[in-house]
Amino acid sequence: MPHWLQWSLIIAGTIAIFVLLGFIRRQMVTLAENRRRQQKAEAFQAKRRKDMVDSIRVIAMAVEEDQIEYSEACLRMKGLLDHVAPELMEQSPYQVFMEVYEQLRHMPTHEARQNTETRFVEKMDKERFEVERRYADEIRRAATAIRNHSF
Repeated sequence: MPHWLQWSLIIAGTIAIFVLLGFIRRQMVTLAENRRRQQKAEAFQAKRRKDMVDSIRVIAMAVEEDQIEYSEACLRMKGLLDHVAPELMEQSPYQVFMEVYEQLRHMPTHEARQNTETRFVEKMDKERFEVERRYADEIRRAATAIRNHSF
């Protein structure tokens, strides 16, 4: 084999090695970035879940101490439980949150409530207070149970 061919093959092999090393390095950097992003996302989700669980417990304590209207507590609990533990909504005693939600979800809230005619709001409030009265004991029991539930 001619000398110049040997040197050409050695140089081509060396170039191929460096190209492959560059590719491997780039892949390693990409994998490390993806791992960091994944860990950051998991940490964010864990913190978000912990914050939601804390909110559930605060709402439950507010129900136990009559510091919040039961209808509002049920609406908030349902929203939080949908993200944290939706399977609880089908279990006793927690299903009361879903039952109350289903009966009140047609009612406007926030700005929509402010823009609604006063007579209609009074009628809805009467209906809401009746639902709260009917489910009061179940809501208190469910609040105590969920405050002590381990998520």
